[in-house]
Amino acid sequence: MHRISTLTIGAAFAALGAVGLQGPAAAQTPAPAPSEAPRPATPPAITSVNVVDLDELPEETKTQVNQALATRTADDLQKLRAAVEAAPAIRSALEAKGLSSRDVIVAQVSQTGALTLVTKKSG
Repeated sequence: MHRISTLTIGAAFAALGAVGLQGPAAAQTPAPAPSEAPRPATPPAITSVNVVDLDELPEETKTQVNQALATRTADDLQKLRAAVEAAPAIRSALEAKGLSSRDVIVAQVSQTGALTLVTKKSG
């Protein structure tokens, strides 16, 4: 796991949140009722980066990730990968595992600021 400066990747995290790519946990969150005004969420500062391959996840989590992927557009994925590329600390965490932004399929940030990148090696 990499410890990183929150200042270095603040803009990238904002981009991750802005495109709604919060990972499998977000896929289970019900959408607000039409009468509810969406509240602007202030994302937590990223404090660490964890890179996990899709094949290393438990079956239940893989299913959640695949469900989240099924609802994503190519544009969503491109925005996620661009945000990863724009953050040197995140890119470095991927490179340390021999990966790049093109391998990232889901990003999720915990309440404590731990960023988990789920990857699938490009073939």
